[in-house]
Amino acid sequence: MMLYPAMTTLNKNVPNRYLLVNVVARRARQIAEAADEEGLHLTEKPVTSAINEVAEGKISTGDVDISINR
Repeated sequence: MMLYPAMTTLNKNVPNRYLLVNVVARRARQIAEAADEEGLHLTEKPVTSAINEVAEGKISTGDVDISINR
């Protein structure tokens, strides 16, 4: 089974797969909250959008606050 985008592509921007999960989850929450606040209907799921942003190099570990305390 092939995944898109490939893990090697994602790991170019976030080298650790466990950190990648945190970055994608946090960014997906940001996307969902922003859409909710603005009353927008998302055409794709927030996680898909976040993964695509990482694959395209739009976000990396430094771009998303992944601290434990909110």
